[in-house]
Amino acid sequence: MTESDKRKFAEAMVVLSEYYGRPVSDGVIELYWQGLKGYDIGAITQAFTRHMHNPESGQFMPKIADVVRMLQGSTQDTALKAWSKVDQAVRRIGNYADVVFDDPLIHRVLHDMGGWIGIGQKTEDEWPFVAREFENRYRGYRMRSEVPEYPPVLIGIAGAHNRKGGHETQPPMLVGNQDACRQVIHGGTERPLIGFVQADATAEHLRLVDDSGQSAA
Repeated sequence: MTESDKRKFAEAMVVLSEYYGRPVSDGVIELYWQGLKGYDIGAITQAFTRHMHNPESGQFMPKIADVVRMLQGSTQDTALKAWSKVDQAVRRIGNYADVVFDDPLIHRVLHDMGGWIGIGQKTEDEWPFVAREFENRYRGYRMRSEVPEYPPVLIGIAGAHNRKGGHETQPPMLVGNQDACRQVIHGGTERPLIGFVQADATAEHLRLVDDSGQSAA
């Protein structure tokens, strides 16, 4: 989750506590937030619902550990959705253009796997193994509730070439929710990671890729 999800998370906590007749203070909500903020807000609300329907423990308000236990089962679904975004972007955009996804963890996992250029050079025969590695790495971060540093922009072949030659670069393609992509850019680390070249991207120089793969201003 990001700071923009905090209000929605607090509202979900209030509804949950009202359901169980256990009012929660701001301090308790903050405690849950700190323990769960490494997960997606959608996955958390789904975990709340699954807990309430659990015939063994659903009669009690869940502790943080109970929610995490539920979330661990849902991280596979989240990883599959994240990989679907990557797979479609590779096929529709390719690894020449710079890209920004609407999920910062995608950036970190792809960085760990060799970057946007590297993943775009994999063959079809390698693709199932690449998918499995991505999903395992992604799930690992989610289950550990880690919020790791990540590159704000994933550099493509053309971007790397132009930066090396000191030439002007094209704005990155935004994949997914535009506002979330902007947050990913602004939340990326200013300290270059190993094997990563930071892009000079601003909110005024971005390209959006919608679900159909078309770019929009």
